[in-house]
Amino acid sequence: MATDLEFSVAALSGPARRHIRVFQVHQFLDRFAMGLTVAVVALALTDRGMDLFQISLLFGVYSLTTMAMELPFGGLADNIGRKPVFLAAVVASLISLALFLSTSDFHVLAVSFAFIGFGRALRSGTLDAWFVETFKAAAPNVDVQPALAKAQWANAMGLAVGAVVGGLLPDLFGSLAERRGLSVYDVSYAASFAVMAGVFVYTLCVIVEEPRPLNPQALKRGFASVPLVIRDAGLLALKHPALSVLLAALTFFLMATNPVEVIWPTHVKPMLDDGYANTAIGVLTATYFFSIAFGASLSPRISHMFRRRHAITLASAFACMAGIQIALALQDSIAGFAIVFILYSVFLGVSETPASSILHRCVDDRQRSTMLSLRSLIQQLGAALGLILVGAIAEVYSTPTAWMVGALFLVVAVFLISLLAKRLASEIE
Repeated sequence: MATDLEFSVAALSGPARRHIRVFQVHQFLDRFAMGLTVAVVALALTDRGMDLFQISLLFGVYSLTTMAMELPFGGLADNIGRKPVFLAAVVASLISLALFLSTSDFHVLAVSFAFIGFGRALRSGTLDAWFVETFKAAAPNVDVQPALAKAQWANAMGLAVGAVVGGLLPDLFGSLAERRGLSVYDVSYAASFAVMAGVFVYTLCVIVEEPRPLNPQALKRGFASVPLVIRDAGLLALKHPALSVLLAALTFFLMATNPVEVIWPTHVKPMLDDGYANTAIGVLTATYFFSIAFGASLSPRISHMFRRRHAITLASAFACMAGIQIALALQDSIAGFAIVFILYSVFLGVSETPASSILHRCVDDRQRSTMLSLRSLIQQLGAALGLILVGAIAEVYSTPTAWMVGALFLVVAVFLISLLAKRLASEIE
């Protein structure tokens, strides 16, 4: 196989450079639209009268919908084209935002969150695949990884900038919204709807893809294959105990960490002055994304410290996170919370690469897609279970108590990864 040439923007053809710019703008706009609501979603739900348990249930609906739809839609883009599937995802997002803006009823909000999960399932891997394929056609034998890194940078910047603006808008225009009988957070959701509509137009007009013949059987085959995919993935995990242990550990990991990610704004807002609370939460949300990216960049160096024993690295990261999560729950000032939360986010980023490295080491190429599908399924399930359980505890007792209980799930994950480390070490010997 020929080795791809080193990436150089200056050496690329005009179409290849334009292709990167088009995708960067697209990724920024799409994630900017999402970022506008991510900082305020829990606060917006609280403002609509939802308690912490109901908020957790709504995010559970999102996780379960994504989990149910991601597998059947996995091959849809390959069959009918990436662009139409992505456009359908944008339509799902617009429906979700419209439903959210129209109601304070729990059941309608649940439908809104189901559409969010539906949109995510449709988005998964659509235009990313289009970008790689078109780039390789425009720049054959050129390493695509740096081009993907540029797209990921635009992705992260869109989320971060969107989070800051989404938190700023309620503080700037919330009083105007209230005078019109709306929630202060509807401003951020309306802005997200407008930007998402712009994403639809941009995709329709600027993203160019050769139309593919419609195949009505594609979706039917996708749903029909779900039981087979789950069965094959389950059998694969049972035949490889290391994979079973890893997936179980990741389930407990998501049970512990996802409730922190979802409900921390409701815990922090009482620590802040009403005049700038939403803006501060937006800035902290953006910092959260940057901290995860920073932790991911540190991960290879930390792994090197542990002599590339990824299970030991992962167990150490989980153990640190258990302690940090307890420390996070004990903070009663915004300064202390922000410092601990940033540290927590860095360790979230550190944990991503070792887990993926272990998984890819344990499977062959022919099994990789199946196992990645199972991992996604397991993680969404863990996230949903954690949200429902921890959300119930937070509503009955308090958010700090719920987070400390959640830290016990991380302790279980540390124990499981320690067992995995011993198994992997014995396999090497």
